Amino acid sequence: MRFSIHTVAIKNLRRKPFRNAVLVLSIALLVCLLVFAVSFSTSVSSSIKKATARLGADLIIVPTGAAGFAQDFLLEAERKSFYMPKSVIEKVKKIEGIKKVTYQTYLQTIPGVCCDVAQTQVIAFDQETDFIVKPWLQKSIGRPLKSGEAIAGYETAENLGLGLLEVEKTIFNKQFKIVGVLEKTGTGLDNALFMTEKDLEKIVASGDSPVKKDMISIIFARVDGSLDPYHVALEVEGKVREVDVVPRKEMGRELLNTLQDINKIFLISIIIASVLTVFLTWAIFSAIANERAREIGIMRAIGARQSHIVKVFILEVMLLGGVGSFMGMSAGLYLSLILTKGFSLLKKMPADISLPEQILIAIMGILLGVSICIVGALVPVNQIKKKEPLLAIKEE
Repeated sequence: MRFSIHTVAIKNLRRKPFRNAVLVLSIALLVCLLVFAVSFSTSVSSSIKKATARLGADLIIVPTGAAGFAQDFLLEAERKSFYMPKSVIEKVKKIEGIKKVTYQTYLQTIPGVCCDVAQTQVIAFDQETDFIVKPWLQKSIGRPLKSGEAIAGYETAENLGLGLLEVEKTIFNKQFKIVGVLEKTGTGLDNALFMTEKDLEKIVASGDSPVKKDMISIIFARVDGSLDPYHVALEVEGKVREVDVVPRKEMGRELLNTLQDINKIFLISIIIASVLTVFLTWAIFSAIANERAREIGIMRAIGARQSHIVKVFILEVMLLGGVGSFMGMSAGLYLSLILTKGFSLLKKMPADISLPEQILIAIMGILLGVSICIVGALVPVNQIKKKEPLLAIKEE
């Protein structure tokens, strides 16, 4: 007699829908936890790495004590203002290994007092030396900013309610034409409004700005490719006492350390949940094997081999594991996309994961769920396949 393994497996699963639903739900919760944890970690780490890579500088040089402020703005888009003398630029240029430098000045608008825009971070940059904003500026409008022009960061355009390509806005009591929106950079620069350093100098000269003359906020430096940026950073800090230096690879280090601690919590939770799911699968399939002992004995007596019995059980396990894993994978990805921004760690970061990363995480979750089901069912399946057909038929 020929057996249809798929038909037998599906009929068996229909016998105990509640018990099977409990196992499916357990697998779904485990896979959901795994997918969410991996998505969360991938999102944070990749966002930090992409943001620092897009800055285009090897060293970030700020006033002493302001390193944390700079990272808060560049990575998390928090509005910050800090200043140092412009003369520091010449000191930095003299350090061996410094190949190129540019600088920016940060200030904040005050709605209703100096400006008719919402509270926004304003960045003044030097177009002659700039290599941070200029690449994005070129993509957006294809030319440098002219006197009296400003351009909005990707997120700032929405925050300011800019519905037109060019609008007139008052910034520090001066009229500016906002001529466009920068392409998304994935850094805190997306949450700023940009003007030229020459326009800022005019504002400072008129006395309408909180920034004093010849003051800047941050210096970006590129290092000679043959030298170690860490070594050059130490040289700068040793010779220029007024500054702190953050190598690009150290940007977001505190966030990454926090992420490692969160990952440990996730890992422990996943291990515990996996062990519990293995035991639950073992218990359920032990009960199933005992309930079907007589049925399996009859199948063996009419010609079914041990391999047939194993295939029926493994197929049942894979069906349950596959359904639970798919449910958990879907829920995990949904939570990672919808709820991730609810974490204070990520609220202002451009946290997202690419489609290939999502697919890889989904496959990982499904494989884990199905594998755990198979591992949990191996012992009872191995026991039942060895039982003699006559003894199995005689069991009540």
